[in-house]
Amino acid sequence: MKRATVRTRVEDAALVAAALDPDNTPEMHTTVDGDAVVTVVERETTGGLRSTVDDYVTNLTVASQLTDTDTNHE
Repeated sequence: MKRATVRTRVEDAALVAAALDPDNTPEMHTTVDGDAVVTVVERETTGGLRSTVDDYVTNLTVASQLTDTDTNHE
C-alpha cells in the first residue's frame, strides 16, 4: 500500500475539512489538527496515489478559496 500525508495550514481548518469531506474517497481520511487540515491517502499503486493526491489538492485549493473570509464578502 502506498501512502501520502498532506498537511495544509488554513484560516479555518474545520470549515475547509468539512467542505472537502463529500469529495473524499474511502481511501482518504481527513482530520483537523489545530490550524491544519491533515489528509492521509492510501492507494495500491503509485500512479493511483498520484492521481488521488492531485485531485485532492485541486479540491483543497477550491475549498480554501471559498472559505477564505478575508477575501470573500457578501
